[in-house]
Amino acid sequence: MNRPVRVLVAKVGLDGHDRGAKVIATALRDAGMEVIYTGLRQTPEMVVNAALQEDVDAIGISILSGAHNTIFPKVIALMKEKKMDDVLLTGGGIIPEDDMKTLNEMGVGKLFAPGTPTSEISQYITAWVKEHRSF
Repeated sequence: MNRPVRVLVAKVGLDGHDRGAKVIATALRDAGMEVIYTGLRQTPEMVVNAALQEDVDAIGISILSGAHNTIFPKVIALMKEKKMDDVLLTGGGIIPEDDMKTLNEMGVGKLFAPGTPTSEISQYITAWVKEHRSF
């Protein structure tokens, strides 16, 4: 890989709790990734458009609001529409295990619960990008 892995970290919807997203963004940056943090109250359209403009390898969405079954399917649909098949959609937050499985079946990558070591998240993203993206 000639360049660092590029990851867009976003908070979608009305969820105003961004400390976890900032911790993840910092940890990914410290792991050598290039991180674009979009800030609070993004729409799925804003996230996908920013990911396209920034030519990212992965999108990470932090959700604590309970809207994961609305937001992730909308983002994955927009990504498919824009032919972003080689971009990872991952994330984390308060997401019940059954919902995680349903979202994974829909095409969302691994989802992480609060307390997951940040090294596990950065290793997952790096391995996925190496396997699915060509530079």
